[in-house]
Amino acid sequence: MKRLYVLLAVIAIVAFMPASPAVADEDKKLKAEPFEYIGNAGDCGTGYPAGHNIVTAAWLDGMGLPDNEGSDKKDRRSGLLLSKNGPTADCSSAGAIIKGVRGMAVDAPFMVGFDYRGGGHCGGGAPRFNVTTRLGTVTTFQFVGNCATGTTTPSTQDPQWWTIRFVVPATPGTTIESINILFDEGTDSTSVQDPLGVG
Repeated sequence: MKRLYVLLAVIAIVAFMPASPAVADEDKKLKAEPFEYIGNAGDCGTGYPAGHNIVTAAWLDGMGLPDNEGSDKKDRRSGLLLSKNGPTADCSSAGAIIKGVRGMAVDAPFMVGFDYRGGGHCGGGAPRFNVTTRLGTVTTFQFVGNCATGTTTPSTQDPQWWTIRFVVPATPGTTIESINILFDEGTDSTSVQDPLGVG
């Protein structure tokens, strides 16, 4: 099973986890390519102000959940920091494009999710996955990531971290078009899921 870990929201790690071995094509390397978006007035909807340079998306060493690949591997603990230091209404976001998933076949629902440290932000819509799939000629866009509805369990690598997973519906013959991770909730948003009760 392939995993891709990315650090989100100040201190949260994201993982793309295919539930089916058919999805996990070992020849494809999964990679998260960070991006920052700053829009003009109206780009995020009628009445929304222009965005400002208040978002960050960058790979950082030493910020992630400990690797769990055995003693012969170097533990890099890197993650992708995604943050927004301002109001949610500001037309800006931090995110990552997941490379290597386009064309993956999924014959059943699959899972996406992330690991995050207690006290990190896990809200009603950020971090979230924007998932686009195709079945024949029909393309479907799904918003996946309300932290109040995901399945949360303690992380096996570190008790201060939590794993949350979401099911993405899919039927036989479905292929993945794209998966993006997006963080666009600001400092005025409440974390709806914090098992340690410190967020």
